[in-house]
Order: sequence, then structure tokens, then C-alpha cells
Amino acid sequence: MLYMPAIFGEDLMDEWMKDMDQEFFGKRNPLYGHHAKDLMKTDVREHEDGYELDIELPGFHKDEVQLTLENGYLNITAAKGLDKDETDKKSGKVIRQERYAGSLSRSFYVGEELTEEDIKAKLEHGVLSLQIPKKEKKPQLPEKKTIAIEG
Repeated sequence: MLYMPAIFGEDLMDEWMKDMDQEFFGKRNPLYGHHAKDLMKTDVREHEDGYELDIELPGFHKDEVQLTLENGYLNITAAKGLDKDETDKKSGKVIRQERYAGSLSRSFYVGEELTEEDIKAKLEHGVLSLQIPKKEKKPQLPEKKTIAIEG
């Protein structure tokens, strides 16, 4: 089979694959084609004292990734834009650009006992590594509700 590049905005192979997905699966399969680049592929490992997450973010720099902790959810957002004003007379006019521009996000429930200081993060070679400790949920003692007896 010959794979042809897209010319002038017509991506023949992607259209053909979209038709095949609809034919065999009855709907667009989000794990293939254009949507594959939108996923933050993640490996999660459990250790005795915590969890280790490795999230693929190829091409993203540290300043393009944001981590927040809200209501027990760890939110990871990566945003990248392409500079449209880049012109280089030596390289010529760009007629197709396949680098990703946009934002990706994922959320993981880590528990309401964790704080931002508990989670360690490092971005190296396109992989965001997170160290998330296990914290025991403090058991709440049931309140005794008594009824006063008159007399």
C-alpha cells in the first residue's frame, strides 16, 4: 500500500481511515487517526508508600505544563501554540505543518488528604514523572448524638 502525504489540506489516508472506522466500528474510533495525538499516554505504578505516574508530553517544555490540585483531583494541563510569524527565507514557505498546537488535559483523583507540597514532579525528555504519596484517610469518629432527658 502506498501512503501519500497530504497536499493542499487534503489528507487522503486520514479520510480513508475515517471511512474504514465508520464502516467496521460504526463510529469514529477516538484512539486512532487525528485523535491519537490528543491523548496523554500515562503509566501508573503502585509502590508501598505511593504511586508513580509517567505521562508522555513530547515536545512540551516545563513552562507549557501546569499542575493543579483541586478538591482531591490532580489536574495536568499542557498547552502549546505555534508561532505563525516564523518566516525564514532559506527554508521557504510552509505548506503543511504537522506539529501539535493546542492544549491537553487530564485529571486523576488522588484524595483530599494530599497538598501541593506532597506531590513531586519532574519533566525530562518529554516525560512528566510524578511521585504521589499514599496518605491514609483519617477516620472520622462518629459523633455521639444524645437526647437530653427532662425531669
